[in-house]
Amino acid sequence: MTAQPEALTAGELSAEVLYDKCMFLARNLWWSWHPEVINLFRDLDPIRWRQLDHNPIALLKEFTPERLSSRAAEMVLFSRINGSVRRLKEYLNHKPNWGATNTGVLGAKPVAYFSAEFGMHESVPIYSGGLGVLSGDHVKSASGLGVPFVAIGLFYGQGYFRQHLDDDGFQREEYQHTKVEDTPLEPARGADGKPVTIQIDTRGGQLFAKVWVVHVGRVKLYLLDSNVEGNKPEDRELTSRLYGGDERTRIRQELLLGVGGVKALKALGVTPGVYHLNEGHSAFGAMEVIRERVHDDGLTFDDALREVAQQTVFTTHTPVPAGHDRFDCGLVEEHLGPLRDQLGISYEQLMGLGRVEPQNEHESFCMTVVGLKLSRSANAVSSLHGQVSCRMWAHLWPRRVEEEIPIGHITNGVHIPSWLAWQMQLLYDRHFPAKWTSSRGEPGVWQNIHHVDPGELWETHNALKNLLLAFVRRRLSRQCRRRGESEDAVEAARNVLDPNALTIGFARRFATYKRASLLLFDVDRLLETLNDRERPVQFIFAGKAHPKDEPGKQFIQRIANLRHDHRFENRIVFVEDYDINVCRHLVQGVDVWLNNPRRPLEASGTSGQKAVLNGGLNLSVLDGWWAEAYDGSNGFAIGNGKQHVSDEITDRRDAESLYSVLEERVIPTFYDRDVDGLPRKWIKMMMNSIGGLAWRFSAHRMVMDYTRASYVPAAGGLSCDMPSR
Repeated sequence: MTAQPEALTAGELSAEVLYDKCMFLARNLWWSWHPEVINLFRDLDPIRWRQLDHNPIALLKEFTPERLSSRAAEMVLFSRINGSVRRLKEYLNHKPNWGATNTGVLGAKPVAYFSAEFGMHESVPIYSGGLGVLSGDHVKSASGLGVPFVAIGLFYGQGYFRQHLDDDGFQREEYQHTKVEDTPLEPARGADGKPVTIQIDTRGGQLFAKVWVVHVGRVKLYLLDSNVEGNKPEDRELTSRLYGGDERTRIRQELLLGVGGVKALKALGVTPGVYHLNEGHSAFGAMEVIRERVHDDGLTFDDALREVAQQTVFTTHTPVPAGHDRFDCGLVEEHLGPLRDQLGISYEQLMGLGRVEPQNEHESFCMTVVGLKLSRSANAVSSLHGQVSCRMWAHLWPRRVEEEIPIGHITNGVHIPSWLAWQMQLLYDRHFPAKWTSSRGEPGVWQNIHHVDPGELWETHNALKNLLLAFVRRRLSRQCRRRGESEDAVEAARNVLDPNALTIGFARRFATYKRASLLLFDVDRLLETLNDRERPVQFIFAGKAHPKDEPGKQFIQRIANLRHDHRFENRIVFVEDYDINVCRHLVQGVDVWLNNPRRPLEASGTSGQKAVLNGGLNLSVLDGWWAEAYDGSNGFAIGNGKQHVSDEITDRRDAESLYSVLEERVIPTFYDRDVDGLPRKWIKMMMNSIGGLAWRFSAHRMVMDYTRASYVPAAGGLSCDMPSR
């Protein structure tokens, strides 16, 4: 990390010291969940801040120290900069009480958390969606709680694609190179002070990678990068794109993540007590740890597997078959062959690790199966997903009844400071107890929402809603300009949407099972709802489809092209290039968050949890987290929690329920106003949602659960039961 600058008073700050202080703040992603520091960077140049995707390093590089000092004097920023630097230093040097009290043996043997993507902030584009954002929130809460923790991922030089819609409304993908010098990445160095590189042997030759480090509060995130000398040209491009390429690219990426990640930790002198494999992408890591035990300690393969599995925590994230990576045996032998040789196991034994039926030569090699077989602590990410996962993988334990399948659940949560609008935080600060932010994962503190004046809560929500609409209008007008549309179209985009209308948001990956077009099941009925002049309703859509998902792209096209249909009168809009920034605006400003996947295919979902923090109400199928959150007074449910064996009938039922709930509950409750113009029943539901759900579905609670139920026992500490199914 950049050396910490000397503490000086405002009057003593030289231009160079001031610049170093600002860069010190920018090089630790701690700033990204502290509104006062975000506002500090924004105040340096609000226009460039927005144009640079809120990247403080890129922004600071446009300033000379002298110009920065002049701007800081103009905006009276000296004391704010000093105060922020002091707070960051205190944060880094202070161990929170929760971590000191509850992490026990992890202090000497930290958790090593592997994930294929990390969504920390839009300025570090190494994520695609929900899995990455969940991983980022996990890391941030581990930092906040003081859990001894390191994270391992890959650095994607082109990240995930940027999305643009063409004149026909069809998704087009564009990849952009990330300038490392504009990110907080630094070379990771070993004990000798030299940059760390690793190498992996395959049947086709060696694969090399360098290691970067990103500071995320108290946590170090290590990222492997294959763009190094010594690699073949195709291998230098191996980590260029997230979820790009063919099966060969994917298995080599996962080899780097798992095997390379474990090698990198060893080179860095990090000795984990726990290996947390977040999804099957990193399952090869457990095999490398087994190899280390065989090589270093002389254990047999079976003994090493038994001990390493005790240290390994595996999280599965999807009940959708396509979400589980599978490889043919030739690819596996090509890439794991040298490791297999060192393990002293046969080809058949290696393949058996990735098969439900080890002797079935026709079964492909599944990374989720590897993760489940090489771990003794496995969990799904919601209660319902736990049940589905036990049923899905029951054949791995043929002698056990479903209730005894060893897959528990820890329901996902969100990092509150990253997703809570600062306007809402100011509201909470006024009405919650002092230092309430240190108790975000506890239920009692959130009950104070019921002491907030309903009018004040409603005013704050409407302020955020207006900010959302302003953001959407800017994005839509920019989309029109890029497509070369007329000035009339650009001007219309600048004025789209009604700040007084019920505003419903839908934003997520456009996979077909998420049914983004369910709303259009009966267009005539939808139009009756949208065109009610007394009680108008409007929808904001956003999301990307995987480049190879043609049906998902067609969903996007159908929704985006509704802007050409005069019957909808700008009541449905599509915002391009969904990312953390777009998500942040949507979850902070919508009245209702819509989620209508085909149950039970939504493992958890976290976007609706983000809306809860900001007063948005959920309208969702009883799937994932909402199946355990909805109580009748804190939002709205689509359907009754059942599904038909026929997808066609399920879709028809759920569409009917969606329309009925909108017409009979959501719209009437929103527009039922008292003499002061307040929707009292609606506001009461907002309070019930915040008070009952914000703490329960926080990442702090989630990481606490992992620590007590999985991490500490895996490291050899006092056992604590995992939340049951």
